[in-house]
Order: sequence, then C-alpha cells, then structure tokens
Amino acid sequence: MIFETERLILRRWEESDAEDLYKYASNPDVGPIAGWPPHQSLDESKDVIKNVFNGKEAYAICLKEDGKVIGAIELKLNGHTDMTEKDDECELGYWIGRPFWGQGMMPEATNELLRHAFEDIGMSKVWCGYYEGNIKSKRVQEKVGFKYQWTSEDIDVPLMHEKRTGHVNALTKEEWLKKR
Repeated sequence: MIFETERLILRRWEESDAEDLYKYASNPDVGPIAGWPPHQSLDESKDVIKNVFNGKEAYAICLKEDGKVIGAIELKLNGHTDMTEKDDECELGYWIGRPFWGQGMMPEATNELLRHAFEDIGMSKVWCGYYEGNIKSKRVQEKVGFKYQWTSEDIDVPLMHEKRTGHVNALTKEEWLKKR
C-alpha cells in the first residue's frame, strides 16, 4: 500500500532503502530517545529492514520530491504490541531523521496513518507512547489529538539495557472523527 500526503509518501520498506535508513538511524540524537541504539553499519540497517520493519503496517516515510527515505512509521497490530490485546486496537510507532525535525512532517505522516487505521483497517483505538524527555514525540502526539492515559516508572527498554519512565496516550475513532 502507498499513501500520499502533501509532502510525503508512505510505502513499504525495500532493501534498497538501507543507505537512506543508515544515514538517519546512525545519528545518536534519533534512536536512543525512542528506545533503540544508533545503527552501527549499513548491514545493520539492512537487517532492520528485513527483520524489524517487516510488519503488515510498517512504512518508510519518503520525501515526495525525491523519494528518499527520511523516517519510519508503523501501526503495530495485536500480537506485535504490548499496549493492547484487542484486534481493533493497535500501537503507533514512528521516528524521523534529525534534519526533518520541527517541520511538521511527522504530524503529517501520523495523520495519514491514523486515517488509514480508522477508515481502512477498522481500528477503534490507537495507542502511542513516549519516554520521559522525548518532548518532540510528545508534541506530535498532542498535535494529532492523542490524549494522556497513564505514566509508568521503571519500564524495561531492552535494546538500550536500561529502565525509563514511559507515558502512554491513546486516540479513539470517535475523538479522531470529532477533530477532522
């Protein structure tokens, strides 16, 4: 599936995206705040495309102007998230390369994937979280309408081998419809 917004294309990942992925995922400002270490090699980025970005609703965020991958966004369906066990609920995860922060691209991509979640695949609620200190992720969630649910202390962040405070938000289909 391919989705288009004003400035972006969201499409399935391809192995040929590894160089673009590595360019942004190797930046230490990007992954650690979201709970994963910076990519150390092009081979690691290839492995992530093959084994991590392989979910049914995992998409590369690409610039419309040149098709280059600048980030990732995914609806993690039941069985691939610990936020819900319901088939009509999912978790939204995302990140975008450092040069694209603060330009409204992440809310743009997120709004399109929320539309897809509620209109195309029948979700009734979408969950989303962020770790303490990740103000940019918090702002994206606020901008697109997510509402605070709870905060948890001492959450395992296995890829970073540490514990953190996590904040959980959610958006129901009804809330989403009202803000459109």
